[in-house]
Amino acid sequence: MSDLTKPATVLALDAGQTGVKTRLTRPDAAPVERLFAGVRTDQPLLPQLAAVTREAASGVPLDALAAGVSGLTSVEHDAGELRALLHDSAPGRVLLAHDSVTSYLGTLGDQHGVVVASGTGSIILAVGPAGVARVDGWGYLMGDAGSGYWLGRAALDAVMRAHDGRGPATALTEVVSSRWPELEDAYVQLQSDPAKVSVIAWFAEAVAARAATDEVAARLCRDAAEELALSVVTALRRAGADGAPVVSAIGGVFRGSLVREAFEEAVRAVHPGVRFEAPHGTGLDGAAALADLPAAHPLSALVSSAG
Repeated sequence: MSDLTKPATVLALDAGQTGVKTRLTRPDAAPVERLFAGVRTDQPLLPQLAAVTREAASGVPLDALAAGVSGLTSVEHDAGELRALLHDSAPGRVLLAHDSVTSYLGTLGDQHGVVVASGTGSIILAVGPAGVARVDGWGYLMGDAGSGYWLGRAALDAVMRAHDGRGPATALTEVVSSRWPELEDAYVQLQSDPAKVSVIAWFAEAVAARAATDEVAARLCRDAAEELALSVVTALRRAGADGAPVVSAIGGVFRGSLVREAFEEAVRAVHPGVRFEAPHGTGLDGAAALADLPAAHPLSALVSSAG
């Protein structure tokens, strides 16, 4: 990281739909971490971040506010607007980035490599000699290949194929039937469920748990691993990575041993010298790191700054 002096009082935000984690760091006190309700995608984002900032700062003047935000769009990627919303107590600097950037910084720091995050969704970010490359993270309707949603959706498809006689029998049928005893009514109930994305993603854990004994579940895990490996290899190529890149895989999908093993095997087939590293920190650590990210670092171009 930079050897520049870090701002004395920093509020870091790691904002997602399931929760907003905050860390207030002051030179004269121990860091204070809090958890707030997640951001709402059906409401303007920046006012929500401003409200969390006011509550988390508790009246303490901030030298810097550094936020990593899930689903940050180009329209909302404006640190100046966020700083203006905090006009009554505007921080000296405001730094705003997509959470893929802060996830990378929290996971690998400022070194070159690639971070693949696969939970409900999936997104891959690589940093190399040619710059920064983002792959996927396009949401459940247009992307997120190999994600928890992707696995859950594939599991439901496999169950209904087995039900129709179009596919092999699978132990996943029992899992789906435990939620919807009448399988032929399941699709109607699911389509009308406002939480359908998280409901579908929930089945990914059942797929991983049955991969050792059910061939259908095993195939789905291998398919997910191949998708994630393809995204990683693509990101590394676009970032100009060398033959021994650093790869860190995070997120709930990688808790499945078959997914992780098949993923590593597929990446190693293209990059035999690859090094797989455990995360060095968290997304909240990455948000805090925005405050002293060197201006020359490739990721700086993806950070909106004001002040």
